[in-house]
Amino acid sequence: MNVDDFDFDLPDGLIARHPPAQRRDARLLALKRDQLLHQQFPDLLSHLRPGDLLVFNDTRVIPARLYGQKESGGKVEVLIERILDEHQALAHVRASKSPKPGSWLHFDQGIIAQVSGRRDALFHLTFSGCGTLLDALERIGHVPLPPYIDRPDEQGDLERYQTVYAREPGAVAAPTAGLHFDDEMLAALTDAGIDTGFITLHVGAGTFQPVRVDKVEDHQMHSERYQVPEALAEQVAQAHARGGRVVAVGTTALRALEAASQSGRLQAGQGETDIFIFPGYRFRLVDALVTNFHLPRSTLLMLISAFAGRERVMHAYQAAIEARYRFFSYGDAMFIERQPDVGCQTSDAGESRV
Repeated sequence: MNVDDFDFDLPDGLIARHPPAQRRDARLLALKRDQLLHQQFPDLLSHLRPGDLLVFNDTRVIPARLYGQKESGGKVEVLIERILDEHQALAHVRASKSPKPGSWLHFDQGIIAQVSGRRDALFHLTFSGCGTLLDALERIGHVPLPPYIDRPDEQGDLERYQTVYAREPGAVAAPTAGLHFDDEMLAALTDAGIDTGFITLHVGAGTFQPVRVDKVEDHQMHSERYQVPEALAEQVAQAHARGGRVVAVGTTALRALEAASQSGRLQAGQGETDIFIFPGYRFRLVDALVTNFHLPRSTLLMLISAFAGRERVMHAYQAAIEARYRFFSYGDAMFIERQPDVGCQTSDAGESRV
């Protein structure tokens, strides 16, 4: 399968560079088994039924972007990829010349970091001059907006590039499907008899990594940490027992659910996953998906093509472009039912890497 099969032309004016006035002001394109419906996001409730379980990713975005200087005085930009402990992290570092092991990076408020070494493309940094690394990020860090939002972060991004239910700090990119939900919408789900549960997957900057191979199967996914609470495993079992559906809110929730279900049932606990879901994958758990619109040639577009069928997804995207939907993190949303011939199964068949 060629990466070109997942390409499309997107007018620059359809890239959402700011959030809507209210979280729920997004439009909703519903891709059902025999329908393509143009709606508003609150209409999501019409596609859900009592007994369904919505699974949200409760990771919290950290202010992971730092601006500073090398000892030579040259400018440096740091994007924390993963916090290792209270003072150490793996990070992407942009500078005119890569800093050498043992050198120091200087930031505002006397915060400094020593380059301890490299791990592939990432730099191992050890921070000092602060309490904990998380404290330092809260003091001087910037919201790590995606590269296609080509503007400096603003005060409003502190709230809006974060879900209202974010709890577990560790992500450097938002689980953007959840950005549309406000407290009123969450209450409406409960009133409608729809169950909600939470999983954690700390989204890494690798989610924006371009696919640099020609053949889809040759791409190696980045690794991300996830955690499945015991309570969620029980909720999933109860939903299936009563005939309800498991609806993932976002591709990150879907990836975590599928990664933790490779044995055929959802396993509580924590782990790392580099699962790569593309057409040919057999879904084990998830029945429907709430998601935003994704980049051309991206692994996330490949994921939803596996879920709903490539031709159906590409047709829906073309319809969205023609109807001038807003794309990407601050953009509009889709509700997608899994296509009938992509059933959940409990065997190990299918293409996945965990």
